[in-house]
Amino acid sequence: MTVFTLAFSLFFIMNSIGNIPIFVSVLSKFRGKKQRAIIFREMLIALGFLVLFTFFGKELLYSLGISTPVIGMGGGIVLFFISIGMIFPKQANLEEFQREEPLIVPLAMPLVAGPGALTTVMVYSDQVSNQLLVTASIAMAWIPSLLILLSASYLKNLLGTKGLNALQRLGGMLICLLAVQMISSSCISLIKSSFQLS
Repeated sequence: MTVFTLAFSLFFIMNSIGNIPIFVSVLSKFRGKKQRAIIFREMLIALGFLVLFTFFGKELLYSLGISTPVIGMGGGIVLFFISIGMIFPKQANLEEFQREEPLIVPLAMPLVAGPGALTTVMVYSDQVSNQLLVTASIAMAWIPSLLILLSASYLKNLLGTKGLNALQRLGGMLICLLAVQMISSSCISLIKSSFQLS
């Protein structure tokens, strides 16, 4: 996998386009400059979590006796359910987060650096055996995600609810395919390692 392939898949997993309505709703009571400051801070926190799991997440799971194929299967299953949620979205209850300024939850985690993104960077880190390559792909996915969310209010008015939903569902379909690929590859690896097949 190339850095562009990794970045492309991570961009859709971060789901910045699908998160626009939630960001706009949570930050609706703040003025433009304050909104952008909060978004930039939360995206930096999300970036920190993603990089942290790239370098240390796999070792944590290995210390618990969890093998690479199992990590891939688990990540694929998580991504599959995330893709279903993107294709058939439900209305989020955000009243609790609209009363005060959000910090980490829910914007940085789980919206941007959610379980799907964190698991994916761990799986990619193991598959390519090069954390710097994965880190570069995270940065390449993070920058356009940041720009999209900084322009969230404008994009919501430009595309409208139907346009955002269409783009979110498209991303969900791509993530669904990625999840199936991840699960099938991990199953094959698990069978080969279990039966010592070449």
